[in-house]
Amino acid sequence: MSDVPVLAIEDLTVTIGTRRGPARAVAGVEWSVRAGQTLALVGESGSGKSMSMLAATGLAPRSARVTGRVHLLGTELTGLPDDQRRRMRGRHVGFVFQDPMISLNPVLTVGRQVTEAAEEHLGLTRRAARTRAVELLDLVGIPSAATRVDSYPHQFSGGMRQRVVIAMALACEPDLLIADEPTTALDVTTQAQIVELVADLQRRLGTAVVWITHDLGVVAGIADTVAVMYAGRILEQGSVDAVFANPSHPYTAALLAARPDPAAGGGELVTIQGSPPSPLDLPAGCAFWPRCPVRGDARCEHELPPLVPVSADHRVRTFYPHPADGESR
Repeated sequence: MSDVPVLAIEDLTVTIGTRRGPARAVAGVEWSVRAGQTLALVGESGSGKSMSMLAATGLAPRSARVTGRVHLLGTELTGLPDDQRRRMRGRHVGFVFQDPMISLNPVLTVGRQVTEAAEEHLGLTRRAARTRAVELLDLVGIPSAATRVDSYPHQFSGGMRQRVVIAMALACEPDLLIADEPTTALDVTTQAQIVELVADLQRRLGTAVVWITHDLGVVAGIADTVAVMYAGRILEQGSVDAVFANPSHPYTAALLAARPDPAAGGGELVTIQGSPPSPLDLPAGCAFWPRCPVRGDARCEHELPPLVPVSADHRVRTFYPHPADGESR
C-alpha cells in the first residue's frame, strides 16, 4: 500500500455567505484516506460531513469561501484552475449520492450514462464504451446486463438504480469512491446489498472509499477509520476498533447509545436532547456544550478544546473525556 494518501485534507474551512451573514459550515477539518481503506464521516444532519467532501473536491457552492489544503494522489488541488481540477476529479474520483434519480438522466439509457465519463476522460470509442458499460453493469450485479444496458432509469427498481450509479462512479476506475448516504433511500435488505457490493468492489479493485453516513451500524461493518463531526468540526477520530471500544467524546458515546438494539425487543430509543447549533451562531467554545450530559466548568462554554491523542490511533476534542466501560469519572 502506498504511503501517499489518495486524498488528504488539512485545515479545511468552509464559510458560506447567506443573507443573514456568514455561516461556518466546516472548521479546521483534517483527515486522509489511503488505497484500499474506508474512512467513515459520521454525525447528525448539518454536521459538515457532505460539505467537507464537496469543498475538498471543488464542488462547494459558489457562495462558499474555502480555505485549507487538499491533496489528491499527492497533487494539491487548492489553487488549480477549474478545468484542471475537473479533469482530476473526473478521472480519479467517483461519486455515489443518496438519491440515484438525482444522478441519472431519465431520457438517456443507463448504458450511455454509465460510460459518458469514460468516453470523456479515457477516450473510449462509442463501441468500446458500450462493451465497457455491459462489463460494469455486470460487475455491480445487474441481471442480463447485455440487454439492460439499453434500458432507461425508470425501468429499474431503486436498488438497481443505485447499482447503476455505482457503475457510473467506477467507469473511469477511480482511485477514490465517495459514497454520500448511498443507502438512506433504500429498504433494509437493499441497503445491506449495496453496502456489501461496495465492500466487495473495494476488495477487488483496491479503491479508497469515503463513506458519509449517520448510520453507525454500517460504519462498524465497513470502515477502517472514522471521523465524528459536529457543527463543522471533528470531535473524535481514529480506527473504528478504538473509537467503538472506547468512545471518548460524550457526543460519540451518545450516538452509539442511540443505535437501535434489536435485542431490546422494540424498547424506547435513546435520544440526544436538544438540537445542533446554527452555523450562523456557533458557540465560542465547544459546540456540543449546550447538549452535553457531562459538561463541566466555564471552559466548555468559552474555550475550544484541542484535538488530543487518546492512543496512537485515536484522538478526541473535549476537556472531559467520556470514561471507558467500568471507569468512574
